[in-house]
Amino acid sequence: MDPVPQTRPQTAPALRRAPVQQRSAERLARILDACAVLLDETGYERLSTRAVAVRAGVPIGSVYRFFGNKRAMVAALALRNLDRYAERVSERLAATPLLDAHGAIDGVLDEFIAMKRTVPGFALVDFGVPAALPGEASDSSPGSTPGSTSDEASGAEGDTAIGDGEDEGDGEGGSRGEVEDPNRLVAERICALLATHLGRPADEELHRKVLVGVETADALVRLAFRADPAGDPALVDETRLLLHAYLGPSLS
Repeated sequence: MDPVPQTRPQTAPALRRAPVQQRSAERLARILDACAVLLDETGYERLSTRAVAVRAGVPIGSVYRFFGNKRAMVAALALRNLDRYAERVSERLAATPLLDAHGAIDGVLDEFIAMKRTVPGFALVDFGVPAALPGEASDSSPGSTPGSTSDEASGAEGDTAIGDGEDEGDGEGGSRGEVEDPNRLVAERICALLATHLGRPADEELHRKVLVGVETADALVRLAFRADPAGDPALVDETRLLLHAYLGPSLS
């Protein structure tokens, strides 16, 4: 069976500049890795761009080269999570080409649960950004964001992105600090993967049913992880049974 093709998110990355050279891409990856680890340690409210820069071992100007504020940074992390989740599901389906509808649903759910348990920051930020704090904006640059922390408001002064030795040839990126309707993006990716794997068209009905499944599973998995930090096994099993019953007939 041919590898399951990947679709791409339709939301522009929340980057001021998109990395082109490998060194710049590696620095961006370190920033997002540090952001994920700090989310687990401090939560979203106490997360700051300066703390991320320190943990990543980069100048604060490197963070502001890519992101206007921490919200845009977390949005980029969420989009990276979506890419990695889709890659994991794609690899799982490709490795077991004879999976039936229930087996494919299990793969989609199991990879989500596994990321909740093992991927830094994923328990708090999976594919969307936490609710904005009071006065927090999503698109403004440092120094002009009403809800910025003090280090975000002052961090770009005297330590600019151009002056820190970063590549100056990077392309311009978007400035959006939100992942728009993250569950729709997740449903779009899953629908394409399942339809291709099971050899059926990704029509409007399947898109609708997968979206309902994603919304339902999202709520139930959150409930499972509120009940048990590792994900309550009984609630996970109930989620699996519900998805089998609802999505199975449409995928068979």
